[in-house]
Amino acid sequence: MCESLKNTYQICEEIGRGRFGTIYRVFSPATNEFYACKTINKTLLTDDTDRECLQNEPKILSLLSPHPNITHLHALFEDDDSLHIVLELCQSHTLYDLVLHQPVSESEAASHMQQLLSAVAHMHRLGVVHRDIKPENVLFDSRGRVKLADFGSACWLGEEGVVTSVVGTPYYVAPEVLMGREYDEKVDLWSAGVVLYTMLAGMPPFYGETVTEIFEAVLRGNLRFPTKVFRNVSMEAKDLLRKLICRDVSRRFSAEQALRHPWIVNRGEAT
Repeated sequence: MCESLKNTYQICEEIGRGRFGTIYRVFSPATNEFYACKTINKTLLTDDTDRECLQNEPKILSLLSPHPNITHLHALFEDDDSLHIVLELCQSHTLYDLVLHQPVSESEAASHMQQLLSAVAHMHRLGVVHRDIKPENVLFDSRGRVKLADFGSACWLGEEGVVTSVVGTPYYVAPEVLMGREYDEKVDLWSAGVVLYTMLAGMPPFYGETVTEIFEAVLRGNLRFPTKVFRNVSMEAKDLLRKLICRDVSRRFSAEQALRHPWIVNRGEAT
């Protein structure tokens, strides 16, 4: 463990683990507060894309902070083997844990969605695309506010305003990413739409027994609202879902448009 980190924080228990590293709870005697430390093992980064993401994540977090709905970067430490990113400590459960067993109410879904879209709109204004929005990356702080996390796949759009690399999670990735086409920030809105669908239905709109089958379902993009599941879901919610989970990127809502949608404005209440 990095000496500078150990001199600044007390390292506590492991609270999470990912593909390239581990998340620890740490304590700062200077502030008398706990934080989360994401320790990334640089020796596990095997290609240029992984290394670029490693370099970009703290830069992007620094650019985006502070925002009430994005995990706040507190400190950064690096040694020969690892990068240590110290972030605000959120609750142990994620949005995924919340929707794992049953759907949430429209008012609760609208509240979570408004906060998520606020984070996405802020990112996009600064030219950042998250590229891995999913319930597991939607956290909650100690006050219950939504916090978008894990910017390990995020990137800047650059001068052309498009990127091409295939990044994302099967259930939530936009079809244009899978097609290998150039894409822009609207991939995040497709993913956010799938998150909203999952909140209201308790399951994603596109699924399969294998990753290949899931990708095929995403590429077909046949959005359905099964009566058994959506019987009590409002027309306004379904309208927003259609405008987010829209194969035609030119017609797909931006984050700003979604924030102005009546279902979001009215917090999921019938008008």
